[in-house]
Amino acid sequence: MRKKILLVIPTLDRCGAEKQLTLLATGLPKDRFDVRVAVLTRSGPYYQTLLDDGIRVDVIGKRRKLSIAAYLKLKKLIKEFKPDVVHTWLFAANAYGRRAAFACRVPVVICGERCVDPWKGAVHAYVDRALEPKTTLFAVNSQGIVDFYVERGAPREKFVVIPNGVESTPTFTEAQRQERKFEILDELGVPRIGSFPPCDSKSKLFEEMAIRDVARDPEIPYLIGLVARLWPQKRVRDALWAADQMKFARMNFYLLVIGDGPERDALLRYRDDLRLQDRVFFLGERDDVKRFMPAFDLLWNCSEYEGQSNAILEALAVGTPVIASNIPGNAELVRPGENGLLISEFDGDKTRRLTAFSRETMRALNPDNNLRRRQWGENAVRIIRDDFSVQKMIERYAELYENALNRQTIR
Repeated sequence: MRKKILLVIPTLDRCGAEKQLTLLATGLPKDRFDVRVAVLTRSGPYYQTLLDDGIRVDVIGKRRKLSIAAYLKLKKLIKEFKPDVVHTWLFAANAYGRRAAFACRVPVVICGERCVDPWKGAVHAYVDRALEPKTTLFAVNSQGIVDFYVERGAPREKFVVIPNGVESTPTFTEAQRQERKFEILDELGVPRIGSFPPCDSKSKLFEEMAIRDVARDPEIPYLIGLVARLWPQKRVRDALWAADQMKFARMNFYLLVIGDGPERDALLRYRDDLRLQDRVFFLGERDDVKRFMPAFDLLWNCSEYEGQSNAILEALAVGTPVIASNIPGNAELVRPGENGLLISEFDGDKTRRLTAFSRETMRALNPDNNLRRRQWGENAVRIIRDDFSVQKMIERYAELYENALNRQTIR
């Protein structure tokens, strides 16, 4: 008999947790699992993907942070479906979904914590503590999340780490990567070949920082990607600051920011204040991010905290090296000197961190380091294939569900 799995998540927006849930729901073996998805607040781009795979999706329609109506509707759904496992994802779903599952006496309740969450206040901590005793397991995607919650009193033995999965991608030759870059440059309406005029207004500053000659100016511009929700956590403003340093160090580059969010207007104003309109392009939310990844010479991730970045995984999967902030989550994906670089937080010294970001980027892009970057790319593809495939992720969750149910049966 197939095991019934109910996955509960706040939305189906185009974000990391939502993507991983969709990959899992559509990938679990249909001869072993009957999967259903409950969306607490609103639908989104992944809704149709789930429907096309034959998965039933119920949108609860919660409109307020505290909604008894949404709780009762979710509880009714659980009573009707009678799942063997309820697996919740992200705080709102973890709160509503676990409470409703406990009320319906679901045998196995798994809480999915997907990120290090320093934003959580006293109320969030109280909810987490209250729901922990009846929670069967916590499924997380990085060791950094385990450490974060254990420090806040959660029992380590209840945590299981299952890394995110990345769909298999074709291998790109250097010629194919170059052609993809030309396609993107043409779409942006900028020259394929050429350099920017020198800017001397900050020459003294950059001479003092010893970064003017770190990278020589190539004929073909470098493309740097940043894929993220435009949210304070992602520190996109810091990327613009670093891009400003690179501009006045006479680098020939473009920064492409893919994603949307509440900070978009403020970031556009900041970009314009820095006079980076000719260097930095905000492309908004897109459903073809994979097409851009091979065109990037590097991917940036400036986040203050993460769980496990899907953007980093997707970049590494196509052989694009990554320069990222040295935080839990990122440090489990980026192996310095092997598939990219990690930039220290410098104990909160923002200027040192941002300067290091731009300086190390220019060093990595120095033509003398072309061979080293290619080796980083080859290593990246191998690491993703060996450790972070979607199939491995699905197999680990299938085993988790079945083992948890077997333990409950033995009891």
